[in-house]
Amino acid sequence: MRLIPGTVTTLVTGLALGVALPAALPGSPPAASAAPAAPAAGPETVTLSGSGWGHGKGLSQWGARGAASQGLSAAQILDFYYPGTQPGQAGGSVKVLITADTSSNVVVQHRARLKVRSLETGRSWKLGKRGAKRWKLTAHGGDTKLSVRTNRWRKVRIIPGQAEFTARGGAIRLYVPGGSADYRGRIRSVVPTGGQGRDTVNVVGVEKYLRGVVPSEMPATWHPQAVQAQAVAARTYAIFERDNNDRGPFDVYDTIQSQVYRGVAAEQPGSDAAIKATARQVRTYGGAPAFTQFSSSNGGWTAPGTLPYQVAKADPYEAGSGNPNNSWSVPLTDDAIEAQFPEIGDFERFELVTHPDPNAGGRVTGVKVVGATTSTPLTGDQFRVRFGLRSTLFRLA
Repeated sequence: MRLIPGTVTTLVTGLALGVALPAALPGSPPAASAAPAAPAAGPETVTLSGSGWGHGKGLSQWGARGAASQGLSAAQILDFYYPGTQPGQAGGSVKVLITADTSSNVVVQHRARLKVRSLETGRSWKLGKRGAKRWKLTAHGGDTKLSVRTNRWRKVRIIPGQAEFTARGGAIRLYVPGGSADYRGRIRSVVPTGGQGRDTVNVVGVEKYLRGVVPSEMPATWHPQAVQAQAVAARTYAIFERDNNDRGPFDVYDTIQSQVYRGVAAEQPGSDAAIKATARQVRTYGGAPAFTQFSSSNGGWTAPGTLPYQVAKADPYEAGSGNPNNSWSVPLTDDAIEAQFPEIGDFERFELVTHPDPNAGGRVTGVKVVGATTSTPLTGDQFRVRFGLRSTLFRLA
């Protein structure tokens, strides 16, 4: 049963029990007081049933697949999920924080045509030492020390300010704790906004960046029109983040904090073709790139947001897409709930508040966790994260 939007739904966990005593007869001794009834115990398990995976705003990836299979073009898919936006053109480069490199060093594999460049002066040096296996940048005060590894590490020079590795005609292999990855573009050693240590940043053209993003976010073997829609959404998202957020030395994360980027290892022919077919295409609103959020599945109802093109409405395309997220359930034990909220005492019930817009499909906006001692309010998103739910489109089973 779908929740009625705008209502509060309560899981009743028990009723207080009592015994009715007969009225005393005239002349009878006073009746003994009945023992107080024991408080009702809360349920041992609560099951939540839902659909969708993710925040549900903007493009649904499974919905895009379903729409493409029904004959919609990439442009029509984007029109549906970002209503009121217009086609546009944008490009340039993007600076990506490589979160896997948790060290303060930037270490790359030696290769032909490799150079190191000072960001302060713009001067470059060719890196062609015989027997070189790896090169390393480390902080040296406000400058950068360059070292080379042959049979051991040796200092080469001090580079003014921050520095980066560049190479023409291919990718650069970056070594990170526990492994390595190949990236196109430049690999920088930069001082983070906090001023402590060094971060590793990949500076790469947007079109090359997308080659590592699109197949990380959507299978490259899906319908070409769906993959093209994903390419436009991902391109627009990156450019919006670049132009509207000041993160200091980088524009976007390489994780779901922005969108997943895995460099050369992710590249696939199908997604490369989709990126090429939509080269420089973005979605705009008011003449600027839109905030084109996307998620795996909206559960059949797009989620409302604060922007004009983030509207709530039924999504007719997910049902026939083969979406495994159309229906899911999560059992929660009272012990697990009480461990998350020890202040409530014995768990009694959840009270769910759903979005008042009927076009939101009953998406949960608030949850009150009620216990014998007190209650704790959360937003729907906070509750979803606490218990690892796939979306806020859920109900009490």
